[in-house]
Amino acid sequence: MIHTSGLVKRKNIIASEDAKAIACLRNAGAIPIALTNVSELCMWWESANNVHGRTSNPYNTNHIVGGSSGGEGCAQASAISAFGIGSDIGGSIRMPAFFNGVFGHKPSPKIVSNHGQYPQPITEEQNRFLGIGPLCRRAEDLLPILKVLTSNPASLRLDEKVDVKKLRWFYQESDGGSLIASPVAPEIRELFSKIAQHLDKAYNIKATKVALPRFLESGPMWFANMKSPDGPSFQEQLANLEGSINPWLELLKWTVRMSDHTFIGLMTCMIENAGVKYGDEKYQHMVKERNILRRELLDMLGDDGIFLYPTHPTSAPFHNEPLIKPLNFSYTAVINVLGLPATNCPMGLDKTGLPIGIQVVAAEGNDRLCLAVARELEKAFGGWVPPAVEA
Repeated sequence: MIHTSGLVKRKNIIASEDAKAIACLRNAGAIPIALTNVSELCMWWESANNVHGRTSNPYNTNHIVGGSSGGEGCAQASAISAFGIGSDIGGSIRMPAFFNGVFGHKPSPKIVSNHGQYPQPITEEQNRFLGIGPLCRRAEDLLPILKVLTSNPASLRLDEKVDVKKLRWFYQESDGGSLIASPVAPEIRELFSKIAQHLDKAYNIKATKVALPRFLESGPMWFANMKSPDGPSFQEQLANLEGSINPWLELLKWTVRMSDHTFIGLMTCMIENAGVKYGDEKYQHMVKERNILRRELLDMLGDDGIFLYPTHPTSAPFHNEPLIKPLNFSYTAVINVLGLPATNCPMGLDKTGLPIGIQVVAAEGNDRLCLAVARELEKAFGGWVPPAVEA
């Protein structure tokens, strides 16, 4: 299959071998039928590039599908295939799953091989942040797919039954009011109350509302922890590691539609060296804050706790709208740098007819809890709602 990663310079590249995750699926009898669209080099949350074009939301084509695995989110919502696979280093499985009303799971670090992902993670930390995982319409499909994908299912105790009545449930309705992300939409906030009411009525479980203030720093925390001491720059990546592009020249060409690159790709080049530098005081501070927040969550969750948190503050925005709301992805991105598994769970449509939902987070290695809660929420609230088909 082609292996472009949305980069024009790779438009004729054919993969020489399967990624290890895909090899696992083939060995289990899966038949890959297509590669789906992504953002340029998988580094933006709208799936548009100059190789394959732009993917539109099946619930309203004026809206985005998310990214970077946005084509797969759209494919699943449209019932094109039985299931799909995405990659997630800042929300690239969970945001497309959220915007397209399907389930998507980012696994615990390194339980699914990242071999074959392009671009490759530069540092060992980035390798931990990145996760390869499933997207699908039915929550019950997540577990068998993850069992095939992981090289060591026993370590995750995936065959161990989970009784949701014995779990401890925590939730937080927003990041606390960050000024760099949109407020959480009222209809998404209401989902937490609906879940709490369901748990109380069905199981006499009292979900605990929490307020962890370090979520306010989610965006800066992700950017700092993604920094690397060396390795290729983004402008070298845009040249497919064959030299480097001149982002200013390419931006000039972009204004007259002559550049091979997207606007956001060029902007990423220009801001890459701004702000936090690897190893500087701000970097050290954000690494420390990340570690403290991770410890707070692990202490709260233990081995039997789950944490409900917004996947995104709004339903799918209009095309190009992410350019004026770039840091809304921080709701998913922070979970990557915390090294925790998370599952997006669809919970119906908002008043505009677009999907909404929440993400379920557990302690590292407790992916089975996320998947069990996904099944419970699907049973209680219905899960995937097929897009309307106009005859």
